[in-house]
Amino acid sequence: MLELTRRMTPSRTCFSRIAGCYMDRDGLEDGSFHTHFGKLSQADQKKNLELAKAIPFAKTNEQLKEYEFVTGAARKNSMWTLLMGLKAAELKDDGLLSILYEMIAETYRTASDYAIYVFYGSYDVPAKAADKERLEDSDEVYDFIICSVAPLMAEYEPGKPEFGFLFPAFSDRSSDNSRIDIFHADPEQVQSDVMKRILGIIQPLD
Repeated sequence: MLELTRRMTPSRTCFSRIAGCYMDRDGLEDGSFHTHFGKLSQADQKKNLELAKAIPFAKTNEQLKEYEFVTGAARKNSMWTLLMGLKAAELKDDGLLSILYEMIAETYRTASDYAIYVFYGSYDVPAKAADKERLEDSDEVYDFIICSVAPLMAEYEPGKPEFGFLFPAFSDRSSDNSRIDIFHADPEQVQSDVMKRILGIIQPLD
């Protein structure tokens, strides 16, 4: 994860697009946007990068945990197909983005207005030799989505993320489309309904 977040600075950002919407506490939308990340001002890039980095930079296995999507016919109840579509479209499909916002809003529990920000990025994963020295060639290109959900501190100004995810999971320096990394700022306050919606789980989470 540290390797990934090193590419999340204004001077060497791995993000190409950003999208988002603003919700009231009842899950009703109050505006949305999407644009090329490079078109943002330096100040806005820096501010939004902090929202994105909070997800992969969180404490692994405490705030950020890896989960596997259900398999077989049950997968239709998950967000897997939607997330694969958003990744393939590089966040350029407004219809898919709207579905994502709606699916989160239907199950997200909060007492405040909030923002959902979504980032699309690509990371050219450098190859490593057997002795762990970095090589010039890459093993693969890791295309990914980060979603950050944060309370609104002021009009259209999100605070620190409380929930989010990284898809696909970045495991052993490689992409795993069957898994997703889910973030909770407070591990004791789990958004279990959203997680079940994401993963396609019908039974309560352990």
